[in-house]
Amino acid sequence: MHLAVSLVGLLSGGYYLAPSMELDRDLGSWLLGLVMVVTAILMVVGWHVRLGSLLLVAAGPLGMLEFGFEAVLQRVDVLGLAIFLLLAGPGRWSADHELGRVTEPPLERLGQSVWALKVCVGTALIAVAVVEKLANPELALLFTDSQGVDFNLLQALGMPVADLEFVRIAGAVEVLFGLLVISGALPQAIVLIAGIPFNLTLYFFGTIELLGHLPVYGAMLVLLVFGSDPRLRPSCSRLLPPQGLGPQPLGERGVTLGRDA
Repeated sequence: MHLAVSLVGLLSGGYYLAPSMELDRDLGSWLLGLVMVVTAILMVVGWHVRLGSLLLVAAGPLGMLEFGFEAVLQRVDVLGLAIFLLLAGPGRWSADHELGRVTEPPLERLGQSVWALKVCVGTALIAVAVVEKLANPELALLFTDSQGVDFNLLQALGMPVADLEFVRIAGAVEVLFGLLVISGALPQAIVLIAGIPFNLTLYFFGTIELLGHLPVYGAMLVLLVFGSDPRLRPSCSRLLPPQGLGPQPLGERGVTLGRDA
């Protein structure tokens, strides 16, 4: 639902996967918009969700043809959500589940899905920090100046930190958050701490910023839930994709999330 609302909201504003990717009125933009609409509908209804996930995976390479590699790399968190749904399925509250097309995924599959999700989300945070703040901090300053925004909180607290240094500090903190998400260590704490700067920017940039952040919020919610479940928590902190959980092979345990819940 987070993903679907984000796609519809961005498209209604004339954007592709992020506010930095503005659509034109040419044929290519119409086709990209169609991909977003179909994906959002399938996600909301929960009908053929894996098909919608495949469309979302294809949205990356298609977007690169129009906007380039760098712009799409910053939305690799969306790819993480697509892979998560491909592996874990649409869940119980979906048309697919009601129609009997899918069943509850085993714990091993859920572990693999959350691993892919956290790696993609962490990579997206790092990519945004490097591209928009560390590699080109002047670009961030120009953007905030054009929006009439002064978000140098350290200077507001009386610290002698210039705007350029603050942008670099913000970029370094964002890289740290990305690495922590990839590590999966203390997922509950990461979600709560990372939520502070993510929500503060909404005050300055409003609805468009919220629409861009919704997929990340959805991913953070998954990490919070998985990190709070003793059976799923080990998957959050694995650096390599999990091949199984616990000492026994998964088939011998015969465990699924639905049966244990």
